[in-house]
Amino acid sequence: MTQASSNRTASTPLLEVRDLKKHFPITKGLFSAIHGYVRAVDGVSFTIGRGEVLGLVGESGCGKTTVGRMIMRLYRPTAGQILVDLAEAGAEPTDIARLDHAHLMPFRRQMQMIFQDPYSSLNPRKTILEIVGEPLRIHRLASGRALQVRVEELLELVGLRAEYIMRYPHAFSGGQRQRIGVARALALNPQFIIADEPVSALDVSVQAQVLNLMRSLQRRFGLTYLFISHDLSVVKHISDRIAVMYVGNLVETAKTQDLFLRPLHPYTEALLSSVPKPDPRIQRQRKIPPGEVADPSHPPAGCRFHPRCGYAEPRCSQEEPALRQFPGGRTVACHYAEQLRLAGALEVVL
Repeated sequence: MTQASSNRTASTPLLEVRDLKKHFPITKGLFSAIHGYVRAVDGVSFTIGRGEVLGLVGESGCGKTTVGRMIMRLYRPTAGQILVDLAEAGAEPTDIARLDHAHLMPFRRQMQMIFQDPYSSLNPRKTILEIVGEPLRIHRLASGRALQVRVEELLELVGLRAEYIMRYPHAFSGGQRQRIGVARALALNPQFIIADEPVSALDVSVQAQVLNLMRSLQRRFGLTYLFISHDLSVVKHISDRIAVMYVGNLVETAKTQDLFLRPLHPYTEALLSSVPKPDPRIQRQRKIPPGEVADPSHPPAGCRFHPRCGYAEPRCSQEEPALRQFPGGRTVACHYAEQLRLAGALEVVL
């Protein structure tokens, strides 16, 4: 590797998303005429560095899962770029947003996904050998005895016994099923993994076990994660940085500690106020936004959060705030971010 390429590898993000959009058409009538669009994702931009864990949070319906599925190209973006810089994918970052299936195959080996529901993401008619070994067969990396040995190694890597290899998913608990999903994601030795609400369907004690497993694997193999969740306390446990989404837009990104100590966007403050504290003697001063989440098919003008924001001014309903850079690598989409003094998660009323 030349000095120039070495410097590029060190400085270039593994993933960069630029102005990513996904608009789903609304059809009506006998001939399915298009009457509008659901703006599920409407101009999202962020980067993820090598070995980093970026948490993507927001209420249900904000578009965070759609972002993950577009990056994996399970959905084709309406607009925008998905630039990836993978060791086996070429000398320069490649925009995979418009690639066809054949040209996506080298990237799919390096980018894998862990799905939300461990009960529906595993085929009940297949054994664990078939489920975990499927990526290896598709990419023609192993077969026969070599395939079985590799699957046994993967099961032991995620804390399951190798003799479980011929069992079916119904024989496992929810936590064990999600470990199988993690093993499947690791089968091709990927660099980048998208975890879409990987612990939301699990009991709290099992959540901690799976999170600790994912963090351990991330450190051991130098993995890069996009960790999608609606639960800020879960994201805090695993993420280096957090990006907050609201109705298809990013409103704030920051290092995890900075975000929890001092949010700069009113929506982030509202999310942090809902994080439960384990001490019953602590009373939180919750800031619950009034009203309902905006309709992504008819988003409000200006700032999309302004109808629910207690700090809104007339400008907020007229002018959409840009995602601006702040010290410490933070970005915030709020006209009055410099002026507001918002409460962090550690500020409580005793």
